[in-house]
Amino acid sequence: MATEIHVNGAATSSDWQDRYYHVDQILDRPGPRTDPSFLAGDEVKDFLRNKCKILVIGAGGLGCEILANLALTGFKDIHLIDMDTIDISNLNRQFLFRPADVGRPKAIVAAEYVMKRVPGVKVTPYYGKIQDKDDDYYMQFNLVICGLDSVEARRWINATLVNLVDSENPESLKPLIDGGTEGFKGQARVILPTVSSCYECSLDMLNKPTTFPICTIANTPRLPEHCIEWASVLEWPRVRGDEKLDTDDPEHIGWLYSIAVARAKEFKIEGVTWSLTQGVVKNVIPAIASTNAIIAASCCNEAFKIATSSAAYLNNYFMLIGTEGVYSYTFEHEKRDHCPVCGGEALEISISRDWTVEQLIELLTEKQTIQIKKPSLATPEKPIYFQQPPQLEESTRPNLEKKVFELVPDGGDVVVTASSLPFSLSLIITYT
Repeated sequence: MATEIHVNGAATSSDWQDRYYHVDQILDRPGPRTDPSFLAGDEVKDFLRNKCKILVIGAGGLGCEILANLALTGFKDIHLIDMDTIDISNLNRQFLFRPADVGRPKAIVAAEYVMKRVPGVKVTPYYGKIQDKDDDYYMQFNLVICGLDSVEARRWINATLVNLVDSENPESLKPLIDGGTEGFKGQARVILPTVSSCYECSLDMLNKPTTFPICTIANTPRLPEHCIEWASVLEWPRVRGDEKLDTDDPEHIGWLYSIAVARAKEFKIEGVTWSLTQGVVKNVIPAIASTNAIIAASCCNEAFKIATSSAAYLNNYFMLIGTEGVYSYTFEHEKRDHCPVCGGEALEISISRDWTVEQLIELLTEKQTIQIKKPSLATPEKPIYFQQPPQLEESTRPNLEKKVFELVPDGGDVVVTASSLPFSLSLIITYT
C-alpha cells in the first residue's frame, strides 16, 4: 500500500517507503565525477520527479525496457509514441505485453501497464506516427529517447530536433538519446542538436542490407536464404502477378515459405524455416532480450545524468558487441561538415558528363552517406525531377533520360528533397 513519506522533498502519497533510497545516494551529495552545475538536494529531486518531461519514441523490445527503467528511476511525466500494434511474436521479449493484448496498440498497452505497476508515474501514450506531431509538441519535452527500429524515423526526429534549436533560446535545445540493437550488437548515443554530431552525420556507419545476385538465386542456390529470395523476388511476381507482397500478412509469408521449402528440397538445401522466411523478406535480424536490456539501461543512465547533472554524460557514442564474449567501446563521433542536417556546407559531387538524371538519383539513393529514398531534384531556377505530386512527376519525368550536364552547369547547385525527411540536401555538381 502506498504511504505518504516526508524524508525526500519530492516524495508524494503515491510513493512507497524507501522508494528512492538508492537513487538519493547519488542526488543527496556531489561526487568526484559530478557536473559543476549539479546542486544536490531537494531541488534536483523535485525537478526529476515533478518537473522533467521526457518523450520515449518506440514501445518495442527496446522501448519496453526504457519505459520500465525510466519509471523506476524516478521520471514521473513520460510521453510515449508508437505506431504499431502488438503481434504474438513480440511476447518473447516485450515484457509489458500479454497474450490478451495481441492486436492492441503498443503505446496504449505499455502506458497502462507501467502506470498500474509503478504508482505515481503518468505515461501519456500516442498511437500514431512521430510525423503527426508539430514543433510545439516536441518543444514541451526536456529530452527525447529513441528506441526505434527504423532508420527513416530516426532521421526524421533527428532533423526535427536540430531544426527546433534557436540560438537565442537555450530551452529549444532538446538532447536526443538514441538506442539501437541488432542481434548481439547494440549502440547508445547522446546527440546535442547543433552542438555534437547528429544521427545524419553517422549514416555511413549503417550496415548495408544483404543482397544476393539474381543469377545465384535463379540458377545455383546454395543457402536457404537463396531459396526464400527466389520465392519472393522471382516466383511471387510470376505466379501472383501485380499483387503486392505484404510481409506482415501470414498468408503471404506462408505462401513464400512453402515455395521456398520446395525449392530447397529440389537443390538438397536444409534450413528453410518460417521465421527465417520472415527474417529474409522483411530484412529482420532476430532481437535478443539481453541486448535490449543493456542498451536500454545505457540510454536511461544517460537520461538520468542529463536530467540531474549528477555525472558527466556520454561523449558521445557507446557500442556493444556481444557476438564473441562481451566487448564495449566508447568514442566521440565527430560532426560531418557536409551533413545536410547540421553541417551547413553543400556537398560536392563529381560525376561524368554522360550521366543522366536517373543515374544521379540512383547515386543519391545508394550512396552510404546520403541514402535518400525517392529524392526530388531542383536547381534554384527550375525543377529537374519531382517525385510528387503526380502531375509534377509526370511533367518532369522526361528529364530522367536527359544528361545532368544539360540541366546543371559545372559547379551548379542542386537542391535534393524527400517527402519522408524534413530537410534538404544542397549539392554542388562538378563534371569529369
